[in-house]
Amino acid sequence: MAEDRSNDNRRRHSNRQKKSKPRRHGGPKKESLLERHAEFDSKARGDALERFDVNPLPMGIPEDHEPPRNFSFTWENNPVDLSTESILAKKVVRKGEFGWLSDERVDEIRQMVKELDMTLDQALSLRSALLQQKTVYTHGRLQSRGKAIVRLYREGVGIVDLSVRFDSPPMNVFRLVLKEMGWSKSRIKETLRAPSKFKQRERNEFDAAESADRVSNVDQSETHERADLFEVILADWFEDQGVRVRRQPEMVKEQTIEHGRPVNTPDLLFLDHVEINGETVAWIDAKHFYGADVDFQRKKISKQSARYVDTWGQGALVFRHGFCKNIHIPGTVLLDCGPLDLSPLANFKQVE
Repeated sequence: MAEDRSNDNRRRHSNRQKKSKPRRHGGPKKESLLERHAEFDSKARGDALERFDVNPLPMGIPEDHEPPRNFSFTWENNPVDLSTESILAKKVVRKGEFGWLSDERVDEIRQMVKELDMTLDQALSLRSALLQQKTVYTHGRLQSRGKAIVRLYREGVGIVDLSVRFDSPPMNVFRLVLKEMGWSKSRIKETLRAPSKFKQRERNEFDAAESADRVSNVDQSETHERADLFEVILADWFEDQGVRVRRQPEMVKEQTIEHGRPVNTPDLLFLDHVEINGETVAWIDAKHFYGADVDFQRKKISKQSARYVDTWGQGALVFRHGFCKNIHIPGTVLLDCGPLDLSPLANFKQVE
């Protein structure tokens, strides 16, 4: 009997050890992904090559388009090893830290990357991806603590302090508090857009939460402006090489008229045959961040890209801050900023 209890204790201890073992950073090995998606990738290449010959033509290709010309480009990439990204991933996220980093914390991360084959911009963008994933995957847990959080708020605990205590972005905590106070979704959304409508305490809490949150904050305008500029730089480069392209704003306008809303709008759709590093590319989407091997980001990109691949065949993703060598997005070619002149982005001091 005593021996049985001892064995049970050992098994429970072993199970606790298994549960506490940290999860390996990154997704499946790229080699296995390439094997798994080989048929899909092959079809995507064929569809891209034949897109001008099918009837009806794919969305976005004009009926009266001129015969496509052929272009071939060599594009230098410098992907980051998964092992390197994994080391940094363990160090760039801290409990309760969701806002812009202090100069001291940035300097600390700068020292980390000096010993690794990554840049500071890549490290900060990796942090952003990890925070987004953390926020999404812990959303349910935060919601389940709503009553406890609003009770503490009514006792005078501030939103930023609650954010640290419950390890969630300040603005998500603030939205939850308003919800628990009986606010409807529409009222929350409307008042966040016009914070002058808040009573004094809520206005003060909003200002503090917004300034301490770069994950779920309301004002994302600077982020969008930088991303838009990166798209323009990318489109201009291909047009300067003589490639005919359709840009996203043009396609958004066209599809809104035809379908009532944008349906499929990559940043660039080529009206010529384009090869990059020997791979056929029918469209390109610009990503103003580092392509991290982070589950949430990878799934989000794959879902978006699949729609483009289904319409035009193989395309490319251009990552402003490079990408992890272990990533494979089915039906796409991954590129970093390669030959692009990014000097116009120097006016923006923060990175995505």
